[in-house]
Amino acid sequence: MSLIKKCIINKDVSYKPVWLMRQAGRYLPEFRAIRKKNQNFISLCLNTKLVPEITLQPIKRFDLDAAIIFSDILMIPYGFGQNVIFNKGLGPELGIFDKSNFSNINEKDFKKKLDPIYNSIKITSKNEILKNKDLIGFVGAPWTLLVYIINRASPKKNINKNFFNDQSLIDKLLRFLVKYIKIHILNQIKSGATIIQVFDSWAGLLEEEDLGKYIYAPTKEIIDFIRTLNVPSICFPRNIKNYKKFVTTVKPDVISIDYNVNPEKILEEIDIPVQGGLNPEKLLEDKATLKQEVKKYLKVFKNHPYIFNLGHGVLPETNPNMVEYLIKFIKDN
Repeated sequence: MSLIKKCIINKDVSYKPVWLMRQAGRYLPEFRAIRKKNQNFISLCLNTKLVPEITLQPIKRFDLDAAIIFSDILMIPYGFGQNVIFNKGLGPELGIFDKSNFSNINEKDFKKKLDPIYNSIKITSKNEILKNKDLIGFVGAPWTLLVYIINRASPKKNINKNFFNDQSLIDKLLRFLVKYIKIHILNQIKSGATIIQVFDSWAGLLEEEDLGKYIYAPTKEIIDFIRTLNVPSICFPRNIKNYKKFVTTVKPDVISIDYNVNPEKILEEIDIPVQGGLNPEKLLEDKATLKQEVKKYLKVFKNHPYIFNLGHGVLPETNPNMVEYLIKFIKDN
């Protein structure tokens, strides 16, 4: 059994496994070299030669306990036939999606479009370097994908004021998303993913009275489905207003926390394994500052099943030497 699974399944507190969100990415010079030659991000995510290589780059560098497949949550809208492009410095831009799009979506075409992802997982999972380590597959949560599909861009800078005008479109899209997220998860697990993480990057946009419809109910359906496949689930409802209610309602195997939440409060309120929390900006500071912040999380969760991770992804300007220092410090403590 892998160290992460011992933590999740056996509730082992003797060891704190570690992996990092966006551990395969722009802070690594070897990734930047590949990216420079491959400007189309969607095409890169579908490249069965390069995706396994990129996925394993951080595993070759650092003593991490898991790899996460190099992909993107927006591959699901791409699978629906929605145009998805990534503009440098501006983030994703999606094409128009309306009710007529539903008639063009079917499971066979969806799987065919995303087959390169599943083939990349198959190739990666067979690599000897992952012996006794996990390969994490992932999806966007229904709410976050709904936001991108309707808003057609990240809501970080602007969200369409007419977002909730077409309630019938939203309701139908939520049902569609749950169906196809399950399909995407099943194909990742069949291909060799050993853990599934559900990213709800925009959970923090909703007020508490809206969480039931848009987050708790659809995400619980996803988590219940993953449970039938005997694979652990991790949920990351970033900046959600109520982590405790999320855990008791959705019932994931692991809850991943952001850096705005007090870890001591999480310890008091949550009894399942916890992941994450460290602000990725701490990796941009000096080693002494980073060490103090890491020690805080290790101390709080000393007697609680805990997977060390960040409260968001590794930032592009991060020095790989700081990542190496971080991982070594966790392993030595």
